[in-house]
Amino acid sequence: QDIVVTGSITLCHTLIEAGLVDEYRLFVYPAVQGRGRRLFPDGFECPALRLLEAKAFRSGITYSRYVPA
Repeated sequence: QDIVVTGSITLCHTLIEAGLVDEYRLFVYPAVQGRGRRLFPDGFECPALRLLEAKAFRSGITYSRYVPA
């Protein structure tokens, strides 16, 4: 079964560091929200990712699906 995490960047960082993420589903909104915490902050080892799917919507929102390479 899928487990989806929304709203807890600390939990995301823990799962990524433990190697427990098998797929990333990212929505990007074309709006500036200020300074937030990044999914892959400076000093964080970013995994190599392979793009599986990408969609752009009329609203400007984009959706991308990645798996670790």
